[in-house]
Amino acid sequence: MSSPHVERLLQNLAQTIVGKTDAIRLVIVALLSGGHALLEDVPGVGKTLLAKSLARSVSGKFQRIQCTPDLLPTDITGTNIWNPRTGEFEFLPGPVFANVLLADEINRATPRTQSALLEVMEEQQVTVDGVSRIVEPPFFVIATQNPIEYQGTFPLPEAQMDRFTLSLSLGYPTESEELQMLQRLDAGVAFAELEPCITLEQVSELRRKCSQVKLETSLQQYIVNLVRGTRERDDITLGVSPRGAVALQRSTQALAFLEGRDYAIPDDVKFLAPHVLAHRIIPTGGRKAHAIVEALLRSVPVS
Repeated sequence: MSSPHVERLLQNLAQTIVGKTDAIRLVIVALLSGGHALLEDVPGVGKTLLAKSLARSVSGKFQRIQCTPDLLPTDITGTNIWNPRTGEFEFLPGPVFANVLLADEINRATPRTQSALLEVMEEQQVTVDGVSRIVEPPFFVIATQNPIEYQGTFPLPEAQMDRFTLSLSLGYPTESEELQMLQRLDAGVAFAELEPCITLEQVSELRRKCSQVKLETSLQQYIVNLVRGTRERDDITLGVSPRGAVALQRSTQALAFLEGRDYAIPDDVKFLAPHVLAHRIIPTGGRKAHAIVEALLRSVPVS
């Protein structure tokens, strides 16, 4: 039986997001595994709404960054400003000092600005002018980007992509889901009515419980074989890093917990592998990363 806190979170998100059960579960997996999520899809399918709904469902501090080419690194991290009354520099925190940070259209920021998120996403601290400041846990980044439109965008570097535990896309709704969306508008069901349903302390407790989910050595070997398989294929220029293996194990534990189990199974790994591994590899010859991961899942036996 799944945790009542998780059930409340799922139900809360379902109030604003029609269908897309797998996408909702994946975002929660990223949150509970202690990682971050990247939503890649065309405009208008609900990426930002899902991110904002999750942030509102968690009783913590929420900040949003609308990424643009003129955004500066200090606009994210914060900066030291001169206070003439005290005669000293004072630190003005940036939006990164939050519990849930939405980086909307992250690929519209320049590489220099994107790099401002590298340290905090990995170490949960920000260093400005040689002074490191801790970002209070839990800290969760959910970013969106449009992978189709390239004008005025800057592709995320490999180091940045590797910081995201998983990536996902929502896709277009089905006919019945789209009709339900319109009916909800008539009924007055709105994002503004969404209330927090889980506290920061409960998020931290759920993360602790997820980390206690058991993985047999054979399942860990399966994860290692999948990750190492990405480094040995001729159709991959850059394979998955050890950080990717850790992300796959942690997200597998979180998914098993969502399913109400205290142990993980191979199907957990198989479901998550395309979302955790595909954005971490660089294919050759125009191959699709997801297709390569699917091929790996078919060729690598469960230990």
